[in-house]
Amino acid sequence: MKLKYNVKILTAAAFCLLAVSLNAQDFNDATIKIGRTMGLIDAVYVDTVDMNMLAEKAIIEVLKNLDPHSTYTSAKDVKDMNEPLNGNFEGIGVQFNLLRDSIIVIEPIAGGPSEKVGIKAGDRIITINNEKVAGISITTAGVRSRLMGPKGTKANISVFRKGEKDILEFSIIRDKIPIYSVDASYMLDRETGYIKLNKFAATTEREFMDAVANLRKSNLKNLVIDLRGNGGGYMVAATNIAEKFFSDKKLLVYLSGRKTPRQDYISSGNGVLADARLVILTDESSASASEILSGAMQDWDRGIIMGRRTFGKGLVQNGFYLTDGSMIRLTIARYYTPTGRSIQRTYKEGYDKYMENFVKRFSDGEMLSADSVHFPDSLKYKTLINKRTVYGGGGIMPDVFVALDTSYNSVYFRKLAGKNVLNTFVLDYYDKNRHRLGDQYKTFDDFKNKFQFSEDDIKAFIAKGETEGVKFNEADFKNSKDEILLVLKALVATNMWQINEYFRIVNSNDKVIDKALNVISDKNRYNLILGHQ
Repeated sequence: MKLKYNVKILTAAAFCLLAVSLNAQDFNDATIKIGRTMGLIDAVYVDTVDMNMLAEKAIIEVLKNLDPHSTYTSAKDVKDMNEPLNGNFEGIGVQFNLLRDSIIVIEPIAGGPSEKVGIKAGDRIITINNEKVAGISITTAGVRSRLMGPKGTKANISVFRKGEKDILEFSIIRDKIPIYSVDASYMLDRETGYIKLNKFAATTEREFMDAVANLRKSNLKNLVIDLRGNGGGYMVAATNIAEKFFSDKKLLVYLSGRKTPRQDYISSGNGVLADARLVILTDESSASASEILSGAMQDWDRGIIMGRRTFGKGLVQNGFYLTDGSMIRLTIARYYTPTGRSIQRTYKEGYDKYMENFVKRFSDGEMLSADSVHFPDSLKYKTLINKRTVYGGGGIMPDVFVALDTSYNSVYFRKLAGKNVLNTFVLDYYDKNRHRLGDQYKTFDDFKNKFQFSEDDIKAFIAKGETEGVKFNEADFKNSKDEILLVLKALVATNMWQINEYFRIVNSNDKVIDKALNVISDKNRYNLILGHQ
C-alpha cells in the first residue's frame, strides 16, 4: 500500500524548529522520524484524527521541553500577539466598555477615524454593519472583531446619543490606530519627572523622548522610570532608551548562543539625559527588556534600581513563521548585562517547576523582606565603576528594596476587584454624571484636589458589590476604604481624561514612588547608594 502524506502536517511537525529554509542535507534522522510518524498517523491510523490539532500539540510539547520561553502561536492569534509590539492596529479608533449589554464609547482616539466623523464619548453603539450588537450579551472580543479590520475598509455603525431624538448613522473608514507604551508622564515635583512604560515596542523610544521633551518644559532635571508590570518586548527598544543616559560609549548588553555569535550593543555616546539622576522602579513582573535596561543602569552605577526583584528572563527569542501562518518564537541566545551577568532563572526542572518557583516568591516572604532572597556566591559580580556587589541567575535585585504594601488588603477588596465591580460601578456612575462632572471640574488639578464620592455614592457602590455577589464586610471595607475610593476616583479620571490621569491619582498613595522621590531629591543620599565618592 502506498502511503499518502499530508504535506502541510509534515512541514509543520518535522520542520517547525528550523530557523531558515532547509536543503535536503539539513534533514537529520530526528526530523525525518517526526515527519514519518505524522505521515503514518494520517495515512493508516484506525480513527479519523484532526492532524492540524495533533501537529499543534506536538509542536507545543517539543517547545516546552526546550525552555519556558520558546512558544507556539496559532495563525489566528499571531496578529493579536504582534500588534502591541508593532505599536498599532487597524480599526475605527475608539476606546469602549460594556455596560449592561451596551457598547459605550469611552473616548474616540485623538486623530483617529471615529473622532474625524464625529463619534463622541458616551455614544452607545447599536449596530455594526447592520448587525444588532446591543442587548445580545456581546463580549469584548466580539466587539473588537467587528470594529477592527484592514486599513481602508468601511465600518457602518449606528449610535444612540443622549439628547438626540434619532439614531445617528456613521460610515467610518478604518485606519492604523496607535498603541502606546507610555502610560503616564508628569512631574512629581519641581525637578523630578515620572514616566511609566508598559512595554518595549517599535514606538517606545519615540514616545519616551516625546515625554521627556514635554517634561523638560516643566524644568525636568531628574527622572523616575516605572517598569513595574512591564513584561518586556523588543530588546533594541530597551537599549535605545538606555543609551540616552550615557555621554560616552558603553556596553549596554550582549547576546550569545550556540548558533548566534556574540553581539554587543553599545551606546552612541550622545546621551541627552546623561546628567540626570535616575531611579528605575521594578517588581516581580518586570522582565526581559525591562531587565536589560535595569541591568545596564545598575552595572554602570548609572541609576538606582528600586522596588522588588525582577522576573528573571534572560533568553532571547526570534519569531519564525510556519507554512500556515502560525509562528514559533524560538530561543536563539542568552543576553548578558555589561558585567557578564545572565539573569535567567534556572529551568532545568521543567516548565511547571519554573512557574511554581516564581509563585513561591509570594509564599516565601520575598515580597515583604529582602532578607528572604538568597543568591549563591558563584553568581556574585561587581559593578563596573564603584565595585558594588550584584548578582546574576535570578532577576535583577534592586539597590533599594521596598516591600509590597499590604496595609489596605482585604478579602472583600480582592473579591470586588475579581468581580470587576470597581470598573462597572464607575462606568455606570460616569455615564449618569458625565455632564455634571464636566461642568464642575474644568481641569484635572481641580478634580484631583476637590472630587470626593458622597455617602450615597459609597452606599451605591456597596450595593453594586452585593448585586454582583460580593457580600459587604464592614471590617474589611474600613481597612480598604481609602484605597478603594482612590482607585474609584482614578477610574473616573480615566473616563474624563486619559490613563495618564489614572496614574497621577493612584500614584499619590504609592510608597515606592514616595521613596524614589525622597532618594532622587537628595543628591548625597543618591550618590551614597550608588557608591559615588
